[in-house]
Amino acid sequence: MKRLIPVNLILVLSGLSIFIHSCTPESCFEETESFLKVSFYDDVTKKLRAPDSLTIYGLNNDSILYNNIRNVQPALIPLNTTEIKCVFIITINDMTDTVEFSYSSYPHLISKECGYTFYHNLDQEPIFTSNAINNIYISKSIITTNNEENIRIFY
Repeated sequence: MKRLIPVNLILVLSGLSIFIHSCTPESCFEETESFLKVSFYDDVTKKLRAPDSLTIYGLNNDSILYNNIRNVQPALIPLNTTEIKCVFIITINDMTDTVEFSYSSYPHLISKECGYTFYHNLDQEPIFTSNAINNIYISKSIITTNNEENIRIFY
């Protein structure tokens, strides 16, 4: 006597086989957010030197990016894609300055798996007060997802 496999079991196994083969292991492993990358330099020696204490928050924004953090190098600052300027309050070693960045934003396709992000282009030199900050230098004006320094702050 022959033993028959139930039709329901064949349908379930066929469906499972199709489902397993239709799934691809493609996932997004790339950085998907572009941050303004700020490195801190000693104004006298012109060498990298992280502040003993760093606080950064956006003006008219409740979010604090860094709150009395030690040895931050580099600082990652998000820019608002719906604006053309952002103002940040930066406190370096208990001395506070205001820095305004002017920029333009544009969409950039990362990959099919990761989708789009926004890149930014610094349109002009930052405007800043000079309590702790002595100078700001733009080392790379295009802000991408790459791990590249954009701004040097000399204090």
